[in-house]
Order: sequence, then C-alpha cells, then structure tokens
Amino acid sequence: MEDSVPCSGRSVFAWLVGASQVLGLASVVLTGVWMGHYRGGFAWDGSAQEFNLHPLCMVLGLVFLHGDAILVYRVFRNEPKRNVKMLHGIIHLLALILSIIGVVAVFDFHRAAKIPDMYSLHSWCGMITLVLFCLQWVMGLMFFLLPVASSWLRAMYLPIHMFCGLVLLVMAIGSSLLGITEKLLFSIMPTYSQFAPEGVLANVLGIMLVCFGVLLGYLVTKEEYRRPPNPEEESLSVHFKTLTEGGSPTTP
Repeated sequence: MEDSVPCSGRSVFAWLVGASQVLGLASVVLTGVWMGHYRGGFAWDGSAQEFNLHPLCMVLGLVFLHGDAILVYRVFRNEPKRNVKMLHGIIHLLALILSIIGVVAVFDFHRAAKIPDMYSLHSWCGMITLVLFCLQWVMGLMFFLLPVASSWLRAMYLPIHMFCGLVLLVMAIGSSLLGITEKLLFSIMPTYSQFAPEGVLANVLGIMLVCFGVLLGYLVTKEEYRRPPNPEEESLSVHFKTLTEGGSPTTP
C-alpha cells in the first residue's frame, strides 16, 4: 500500500523523527556525562559509582527506548505489521531489562550505604512506573504477539494499551525530573543556586527529556502519521483466531 502522507508531510515527519532521536540520544549522553564526569563514573561494587548506573539505565530504558518502541509504528507504518510488532516488543524488552538493572543498582547502593529505601516521592513514582511498565509488556505479549486473547478482547484492549503506553512515557519522564532534582539537592545544595555547571547540565537534561516527550506525543497522536489500514494484511494477521471466531481482525 502506498504511503497516504503527502510528500511535504513525509518531509516534516522525517525531520520531527530526527529531532526526537537527537533529543533522546542527547539526553542519554548528558546523563552519562553527568554521572561520569561530575559523579565519579560507574562501577558495580555497592559504591556511589554503582548508584550512577541508576539514572543512566532509567533514562536509556524507560524514556528513550520506551519512546522509540512506541514510535516504530509510525516510522515503519508501511512495513508488515507482524515485523513491526516484533520490533516493538523487543525494544520494550530491552527497555525493561535496562530499567531492572537500574533499580537493582540503586537498591544495592542503598543497602551497602545503609540508606533507607522507598521513602521519597521520586522512588514511589519510579517504582509505580516500572511495575506498570512490566504489566504493560506482559499484557501486550499475551494480547498481540501470542494467540491467547480472542478478537473482541484484543479490540477492547487495544486503545487501553496505546493510551497506557503514552501515560507510562509521561510517568517515566516525570519520575526522571523528580530524580534529577532530588540528586542535585543531595549533591550540590550549597552551590545549586549559584548556577553551578553540574546543576546547569542537569537542568538542561530535564528540559531535553520534556521536549523528547512532547515531540513523541505529537508524532504518535497526529492522525496524519498513523499507520494506514491494510485489509489484506489484517485478514492474513498472525492472530488467526479472529477468522475462526467470525470477528474483525484488530491489531495495534
């Protein structure tokens, strides 16, 4: 099927996607620079350097990769849907693995330093986001990649799945902003108000994360960039149970 987006629209779309990737990658790089240059680097030994893996893994996993996993349905909207589904699920799995590593790192550091766990707003919001992200991935696997759910259940759950994906991205970015502020207040409280370079870098990181989320939200919700319907592809969908049950194929 031909792309339904006009040539000028495709050009704008390509620029917007490129801008989102620049913002996302820059956010990951800035997080690495912050933790590597200002906070002493990375390790896995219970020290503060192990904690530094936490923000890097969370920004890379729950924000950047999570956003890109959502975006693949727009970028590859003319590719076979089964392939795009697999890519969507694999990127989300990588994001989940990195996020779990990041959470284990911070708990390991807290245990070694005898710091209490789960007392801050950042930790509450972050843990809720991660738990819901795990649930979202499992539900997506069961409903859309494995022939488990019936066609009407998939049709009912699809808009919920899409909505929750965007909500989780917003929650991940919000948790990151809380974590950035918390880390700065713990680390450079006396000099933060004097525009210390570390504080400026972290503030720029926060702005980039917000811009990345806004741009992703625009690309995903703009009707012009949605995947065009393909009745032939839908009828041959991997969800073969749809045909045997007499329903209408519905896939994300």
